[in-house]
Amino acid sequence: MKNIHLLAPWIRRFLLEYLVADRNLAYNTQKSYRDTLILFLPFMAKKLGKSMDLLTVEDISNDSVRQFLLELEKQRECLISTRNQRLAAIHSLARFVGERNPELIEWFAEIRSIPFKKTAAPSMAYLEKQEMDTILVVPDRQTPQGLRDYALLLFLYNSGARASEVAQLTIADLDLGNPSSVTLLGKGSKVRRCPLWPQTVSILAPLIAGREPNEAIFLNRTKQPITRFGIRALVKRSAQKASHKLPSLSAKSVSTHTIRHTTAVHLLRSGVDINTIRAWLGHASLDTTHKYAEVDLEMKAKALAQCEIPSSSMTAAKEHWKNNPELMAFLKSL
Repeated sequence: MKNIHLLAPWIRRFLLEYLVADRNLAYNTQKSYRDTLILFLPFMAKKLGKSMDLLTVEDISNDSVRQFLLELEKQRECLISTRNQRLAAIHSLARFVGERNPELIEWFAEIRSIPFKKTAAPSMAYLEKQEMDTILVVPDRQTPQGLRDYALLLFLYNSGARASEVAQLTIADLDLGNPSSVTLLGKGSKVRRCPLWPQTVSILAPLIAGREPNEAIFLNRTKQPITRFGIRALVKRSAQKASHKLPSLSAKSVSTHTIRHTTAVHLLRSGVDINTIRAWLGHASLDTTHKYAEVDLEMKAKALAQCEIPSSSMTAAKEHWKNNPELMAFLKSL
């Protein structure tokens, strides 16, 4: 067996050299690729009855990758988007190996021939103002835990930040002066500043009082930095409780990204221009932000449909035209 065909050295170079040094991909992207291999390598070892360190490049075939993807969908119940994300990582690994070893070009082409599955564009889910307000009143602000929950929910609504962005925030990222703002590190390590409402500042100030600048803003019950999974659980739990007060929430799947969409739509309705919203949310392209404008136009169309002239009024108007020969002649001349 040629050492060059062992998979382990290629994996090491792919993760530590290619993704980090050569491509300088975002940290979350690096973790996503790593997590794909954490799932894929044990699957291959079990399938072939081999130790992971003895797997070779040729052990990875078109058929075995398809079986792995099928297991993701059937056994782990992953979405098509997740399945495609895992396949993208395997494609990237195959390209890395194939470009550096001419002997494996044919193998590289075989792996790369596995297509992505087409997915329907996800609907733009957001909350009405009353629904968001109902979620915000769920936490019991008389308790330290409830005050933390309220502060986190209000911050999500104020900033439109992603769960991962909020989880990594430190007190040093806050500027509670006048004007107040927060510095967010988004996708692709892009930094943006987001203004804070006075209400948000008044809630955050006592939450961080007396703490060190390098500490995380939001802590869990064990006083450790809250994770993005903890943030998502809080949002889901709060929405579920709020649905008992407002039944319309029961029909919606509320997540941190739902609140992000809500922030954008509410900013748009309040008259904030699209380019400002793009900077607010940290979108790389204005095309992404335009989706919120399309959502709002759909709502305007629905409102217009409710203002249609009643049929009885139309009948009366037609009778008026028939009884007015001069008006009818004018209309025919148009």
